[in-house]
Amino acid sequence: MLRRIDVVGNPNIGVFIQVTDDVAIVPYNLIDEKVKLVEETLEVPAVKSSVSGSSLIGSLSVANSKGIVVSPHVLDREVEQFKELGLEVAAIPGNYTAVGNIVAANDNGAIVSPFLSEDAINTIESTLDVDVEATSMVGSDIIGSLISVTNKGFLISSTAVESEVDFSRKVFGVEGDVGTVGRGISLVGACSIANSNGAIVAKDSTGPEMARVEEALGFLDDL
Repeated sequence: MLRRIDVVGNPNIGVFIQVTDDVAIVPYNLIDEKVKLVEETLEVPAVKSSVSGSSLIGSLSVANSKGIVVSPHVLDREVEQFKELGLEVAAIPGNYTAVGNIVAANDNGAIVSPFLSEDAINTIESTLDVDVEATSMVGSDIIGSLISVTNKGFLISSTAVESEVDFSRKVFGVEGDVGTVGRGISLVGACSIANSNGAIVAKDSTGPEMARVEEALGFLDDL
């Protein structure tokens, strides 16, 4: 299912919510009506939480079916909650807190910013149980903000060149394409949430943008 709705009052849905094929982790202040919309669209239960005491869950974490890598300032109660969800949990070593902005991952692989340390890359590899490739994309290091990826497909910033799309296909092991959301926003990772069951994109997304999202994330295969 694909929906364009106002979840957090601005287009940056992916900054606030973390999603896998098994669960959606949403902020405590997300109203119950919006929580239900997330659950219905992505076909997973939603759990209210935080990372480092912050509602910026999507920015401060990256997750797949195996685990979740979080800000080094994560709280003990948050770690315990994520473990109870069946996830391996690790704090990323170093000074970078916005791990969700600099890492894109599914169950097959991860692309990370090139400035991450070897320790940080090893932590991501072991926690998410994936091979990791470090590189810039479209001249930027905010990989997680530029890519929305699931186990069925990926959508990458419309400014990506074909070699970057091909590279993403190889790492993630799925097909994908370039596109925008929210009427021209290229930070598709920051402005959408998605799993293998569905996606929620910024409210102002146009019909053509929605069609591209649907195709890139593999939802047309379900029809």
